[in-house]
Amino acid sequence: MLRHLIGTDMARKILWLRCRPGPLKDYYAVDYPTLDTPWSAVEFLAIDLETTGLNPEQDEIISIGYAPVRRGAVVFSESGHHLARPTRPVPEESAVIHGLLDRHLQAAPPLETVLPRVLRAMTGRVPVAHFADVERGFLDAACRRLLGHPLLVPYVDTLRIEKRVLERRQDAITRGALRLNAARERYNLPRYKAHDARLDAIGAGELFLAQVAHMDTKKPPRLEEVITG
Repeated sequence: MLRHLIGTDMARKILWLRCRPGPLKDYYAVDYPTLDTPWSAVEFLAIDLETTGLNPEQDEIISIGYAPVRRGAVVFSESGHHLARPTRPVPEESAVIHGLLDRHLQAAPPLETVLPRVLRAMTGRVPVAHFADVERGFLDAACRRLLGHPLLVPYVDTLRIEKRVLERRQDAITRGALRLNAARERYNLPRYKAHDARLDAIGAGELFLAQVAHMDTKKPPRLEEVITG
């Protein structure tokens, strides 16, 4: 993991040189926090997406929610939510999950308008997501398509952390046990409405704080101990 992240840091510097002036170059201009930094000194950004499907190369981001995590607390006052108008109608099978219909998105700006705002929110912060493969895949694909270069950033994945916790306890991982609200219940956190990007981002941030508080470490963990990939 350490070797992988050192390689990532070098790749980010190369991407900064290659990016044309704009939001992605500005993002790469700010260094990623060093791995030996105590987690409590790192600023995180809990983030969640709603999309038209599961394929980042074909489907589209239609809702982005986020909330900073700073000094051991989710900063609700700085949370944000953006809708993005897709280029194609929202499939029915996706709409029944997140409840976003074409009429909800007609007045929303296109993703190319929203993406720079999200990159500004992510700058200098470590992203936190529950099942981060979705956020990583879709945001990377969006940056490649709209800005010409990948979004290269290690994530904290609260789902992976929770899976490790259950495996160490030798608990059976039943169907649905790793869903966001199911994981939150194990830490006595309240249930939030699912598939609301802002609430899911806040929920992932709160879950991350609870997971760190329960880590079996003699001293506060460093960033490299909470990064999952």
